Amino acid sequence: MTTFADKPARTASSADFIALDERWSTHNYHPLPVVIAEGEGAWVTDVQGERYLDFLSGYSALNFGHRHHELVSAAVEQLGRVTLTSRAFHHDQLGLFCRELAELTGTELVLPMNSGAEAVESALKVARKWAYRVKGVPEGQAQIVVADSNFHGRTTTIVSFSTDDTARADFGPFTPGFVVVPYGDAAALAEAVTDRTAAVLLEPIQGEAGVVVPPDGYLAEARRLCDEAGALLIADEIQSGLARTGTVFALDHERVTADLYTLGKALGGGIVPVSAVVGRADVLGVLKPGEHGSTFGGNPLACAVGRAVVRLLSTGEFQQRSTSLGAHLHTRLSELVGHGVSAVRGRGLWAGVDLASGGPTGREASEALRARGVLCKETHGHTLRLAPPLVIEESDLDRGIDALAEVAGRPA
Repeated sequence: MTTFADKPARTASSADFIALDERWSTHNYHPLPVVIAEGEGAWVTDVQGERYLDFLSGYSALNFGHRHHELVSAAVEQLGRVTLTSRAFHHDQLGLFCRELAELTGTELVLPMNSGAEAVESALKVARKWAYRVKGVPEGQAQIVVADSNFHGRTTTIVSFSTDDTARADFGPFTPGFVVVPYGDAAALAEAVTDRTAAVLLEPIQGEAGVVVPPDGYLAEARRLCDEAGALLIADEIQSGLARTGTVFALDHERVTADLYTLGKALGGGIVPVSAVVGRADVLGVLKPGEHGSTFGGNPLACAVGRAVVRLLSTGEFQQRSTSLGAHLHTRLSELVGHGVSAVRGRGLWAGVDLASGGPTGREASEALRARGVLCKETHGHTLRLAPPLVIEESDLDRGIDALAEVAGRPA
């Protein structure tokens, strides 16, 4: 009897691989029924040889597309030298990576980690220690103000201040010390910030919530309130940063500077998980040896790929592509409002598209788009998140939008 394991990879069907995943992989995701085997640029190919346009970019981890040649070259070269030393020793990529990333971001110090959630956890720890050692908050009483509908990761501490029932249910007891206020409500933020506030943690644009852009002036007011209270402003730029919105940081659009930024996703070029907290030296400098760390954080392979990402961003090419192609994306999407779409939000090559009632749900629209050769994903029922790779051609961008127009405009 022939088993799945006996089949050559190219003769196994999508159903074979999906069945294998469903049998042996924990069901903590609900993926679309497509099995990707190859990727290049803005396109992926499944195990049957069908090609799809990637309109999700790994939730912005693939800002430079699949297998960008400069990133792959950097990884291959480093794989031939050394991949891991741990932070017990120095290596020849760490200092260069930290310096180059700091120069790109206009910051003073870099704390390298692995995942985005690790970066956020690290920023929370730093903010609390800074509050006790520098600001003078009584021990154990530091508070961090966050916004509702946030998404900063799924660790136990982070879901402690999530307002998403799916993320929180059955995972308590929760970590104390967080105050949740409505996103975009400056008055509520002002009321929440006190002399015991260590930091305000915000996404400049909320990705998981549906690419929600705050009202004009909100982020500047957050900066003012932090300055007035002697608190830190932490910007979570894990999805919004590194050219996704047309600038290095989404916060740059508001001419606002944070004390700490969390970075991830695109920082690893879609090749390895790389994250970092970047910001003020006097804040990150509160950490001393043994107080925080990671076996893999800042490893040579991650640093080599991260340096290649910084080189790509240093030319400004990808920021410009996001700006110009993003303008085209939002012009075209705005034309769909009233034709199966109720609202469109976003900035650069990043958009949240609310599907009108009476039409397909977000999941139904995602599956219909897959059938038309376009991959994206829903959030919160009737919203699609679009985040094409920054390397996408305008003709392919139009191809994806045309498919969306067709899907959104059809009755449920």
